[in-house]
Amino acid sequence: MKMNNQDVVILAIESSCDETAAAVVKNGREVLSNVIYSQIELHTLYGGVVPEIASRKHIEKINQVIEEALRQADKTLKDIDAIAVTYGPGLVGALLVGVSAAKAISFATGIPLIGVHHIEGHISANYIENLELEPPFICLVVSGGHSHLVKVADYGQYEILGRTRDDAAGEAFDKVARAIGLGYPGGPKIDKVSKEGNPDAIHFPRAKVEGSVYDFSFSGLKSSVLNYINSCEMKGIPLNVPDIAASFQKAVVDVLVEHSMDAVEKYGFQRFAIAGGVASNSGLREAMKKACAEKNIEFYHPSPIYCTDNAAMIGVAGYYEYIQGTRSALDLNAVPNLKLGER
Repeated sequence: MKMNNQDVVILAIESSCDETAAAVVKNGREVLSNVIYSQIELHTLYGGVVPEIASRKHIEKINQVIEEALRQADKTLKDIDAIAVTYGPGLVGALLVGVSAAKAISFATGIPLIGVHHIEGHISANYIENLELEPPFICLVVSGGHSHLVKVADYGQYEILGRTRDDAAGEAFDKVARAIGLGYPGGPKIDKVSKEGNPDAIHFPRAKVEGSVYDFSFSGLKSSVLNYINSCEMKGIPLNVPDIAASFQKAVVDVLVEHSMDAVEKYGFQRFAIAGGVASNSGLREAMKKACAEKNIEFYHPSPIYCTDNAAMIGVAGYYEYIQGTRSALDLNAVPNLKLGER
């Protein structure tokens, strides 16, 4: 490990879903490069991510993306102190491509390897542009595959307060978007159309999970939207897509805000952050900003580029794991259902 007065440079790799990404991060807060190859156009043809196609595309692009990240950062592998890679959760085939690439580089060069949890990466994205942000704080992680309310006790120390019992928030956005003809990816499209609609036009349910005050459930909300659409079609009533989108989005946002503010209040924290793909949703950002202002809570969120899957956030998380002494062996494997806090 380098001495405290020397820079620590991390090469990071992320391939958990349909973005092939690599980044170079210095001292856990400075992003020297952040290269992302997105497969969205490819998967749009199928209305969602096809795991086998995602894996094959990762194999095609992984070396190019890593080389480009090093080139943009003006670094070579001799300048790298550790390689951080997402090893879970995610699509197992996609994860294996990134993990295999990281292990190969580590084996060939002797550079230490650090396996990083994908959700830890999303949480850590908040450190990139908010240099003053330090634990403890509460973080809401909302994406296509995850809806987690997390207490960040310290760097690398997490307690999950609540999680989704069925559909993740982003998954619900995708399914509803498909149902009202907006297509994939659903989140950005519903966000855009919602601006033209009335969020109070239709009342959709806000589900609570009995006995688990911080858990989420969006499956019933999704079903309610589908039932509303079917009812309109049966009665010959034309669909008002902007109203449906706005009312659905408000129902999701209301639940996320309520659970988050309850947790902040209970634990007495003065800092709250959001992360994940859905964290770039303008309706959610505005609602969280307003709720935090009312409670005099400092509100943090990453720029949209750091909300979607990217390697910079993995490099930040990897830095804090590195300085705490975490190292992974060359038998590191992909763990598609990895729980936050597990190793």
